[in-house]
Amino acid sequence: MKNNRITLLILTMVLLLVSGFTGWTGSVQAQSDSGKTYVIGTDITFAPFEFQEINGDFVGIDMDIMAAIAKDQNFKYEIKALGFNAAVQALESNQVDGVIAGMSITDERKTKFDFSDMYFESGVVMGVKASNDTVKSYEDLRGKKVAVKTGTEGYRFAEANASKYGFTIVPFDDSAQMYDDVKTGNSAACFDDFPVLKYGENQKNGLKVVTEPEKGAPYGFAVSKGKNAELLQKFNAGLANIKESGEYKRIVDKYIGDNAESVAQLGRMELIYKSFPALLKGLGNTLLYTIVSLFFAFIIGLIFAFMKVGRNRVLRGIATVFVDIFRGIPLLVLAFFIYFGIPQAFGFTMPLFLAAILTLSLNAGAYVTEIIRGGIQSIDRGQMEAARSLGLPYRKAMMKIVIPQAVRVMIPSFINQMVITLKDTSILSVIGLVELTQSGKIIIARTLSSFDIWLTVAVMYLIVIIALTRLADYLEVKIRRD
Repeated sequence: MKNNRITLLILTMVLLLVSGFTGWTGSVQAQSDSGKTYVIGTDITFAPFEFQEINGDFVGIDMDIMAAIAKDQNFKYEIKALGFNAAVQALESNQVDGVIAGMSITDERKTKFDFSDMYFESGVVMGVKASNDTVKSYEDLRGKKVAVKTGTEGYRFAEANASKYGFTIVPFDDSAQMYDDVKTGNSAACFDDFPVLKYGENQKNGLKVVTEPEKGAPYGFAVSKGKNAELLQKFNAGLANIKESGEYKRIVDKYIGDNAESVAQLGRMELIYKSFPALLKGLGNTLLYTIVSLFFAFIIGLIFAFMKVGRNRVLRGIATVFVDIFRGIPLLVLAFFIYFGIPQAFGFTMPLFLAAILTLSLNAGAYVTEIIRGGIQSIDRGQMEAARSLGLPYRKAMMKIVIPQAVRVMIPSFINQMVITLKDTSILSVIGLVELTQSGKIIIARTLSSFDIWLTVAVMYLIVIIALTRLADYLEVKIRRD
């Protein structure tokens, strides 16, 4: 019976691993059978330029332009969905070969990146809640809050005009969050690129455009300064060709033309039903990263815990430093440092999966170290003294007498750490990890249905955490009885 349970557990983990592999890198667009495959970073929560359809395909003006150029120039590429800020940092640290994400060509960015020819002329506009008839101009924003997306032309425009018009900036990492802040009334308005806000208005996202477009920087495809000149040349040549053939105009008109396609408005239950496979896949990745990272965290914790309770002062010092560092650094900062900082400093590319596992394992490992140390030191010293007086060596006394008793003390803390790590996976969506939370963001970017999707995501988290907690409680009772 026991062997059957172990076999079932192993099979479950293998299935999770297999299902998780499909969500790690995004979608590969293969146009030829030869040559290098370029990795292109993007933000798939920026409709109509880039978003993900219900079938998982990446679509939008940027995505269709990239596909048309790759076909024209006969090269292969792979889309890496990271979010705008993460995509730009990935380009700086050479984690991707290029970025296409509605990226404005500015003098500041030209110092770090080489840009293609302009492929879209944009401009910043102000959007307000559809039912808001009091905010019609910048003068109406005095004393109010304005939502903006970090790293965008809208953010720069808001920053330059905040003191002039007396409003406060509220920054967000993606467009959907920014729009929701305005729709809920927390912010009076938002600044965003005209085609993006206009597309949302046409899709009845609850906002309306109330100003004329400001003159803004055009969009361009970016590569790192002095690198990937061949890719940049191919992009420019392909862009010229698709403009000449009329393909470029067909792509733009498809999304923001007079006869642009509208996203089908689904009922609440139909939306949840059609979104559930993508959310379930995201949940599979969440469980996968939790299981794998906790496995390594336990090994790390075991090593450093024994160092902390050992007799060697140097080893105790090393273990203390390890715990202080990885408990002291916020998980978000650690994720950015591992995924962007280290590769940039040493000139190599780090797989997203490895960066995520390292981040979670080191963070959880520091806490597991203290859980194990606390469990061991909670056992009365008389237990060890009695074992030693009976002639047992220190190591054997520890393994046979102290550890079995300490495990019973540690179980509640281990359960708590398991739940914390599972929830911490959501933080790693900022570096492009497509787990349950990121899956929800992607769906919201397409459907603009925040309430329904976030409620579904919350219920899924709740079910899994309650189930794991109940299972752990059962195991705790069983172990204590044994």
